[in-house]
Amino acid sequence: MIELDNRTSLEVNEKFLNSVAHALTKKDIELIVTSNEEIREINREFRNIDKDTDVLSFPFVNMPMAPLGSIVISSDHVEEKSKEFGHSCDDEFALLFIHGLLHLLGFDHEVDNGEMREKEAALIKKFNLPQSLIVRTQG
Repeated sequence: MIELDNRTSLEVNEKFLNSVAHALTKKDIELIVTSNEEIREINREFRNIDKDTDVLSFPFVNMPMAPLGSIVISSDHVEEKSKEFGHSCDDEFALLFIHGLLHLLGFDHEVDNGEMREKEAALIKKFNLPQSLIVRTQG
């Protein structure tokens, strides 16, 4: 189950996101929707990167009853990228959620041999979503 903390006016399709989450895990997930300003502060504090970003993932300690982790998504990025790529905010949000969730599950596109890209592409197809950044940039 997703525990949503929406700090913005962006509407979030929790039902759809829960179906995506349940396809990959039985664990709870904290989902925070925030602004570019706040995600920049979080990125600076926890990753020493002083810039805003679209999505951040923070896995929790792997214990039987513990939630899987937290996903933080910038509503500003969702709105910008949905316009740029010509799809809905719901679709862009779902793409970022899937990307963040895969990171919580231990995937890392920066060091793997394409496993995260393959898993993300399969989920995009399964849930009938447009291409995500990781898929758009493969080549």
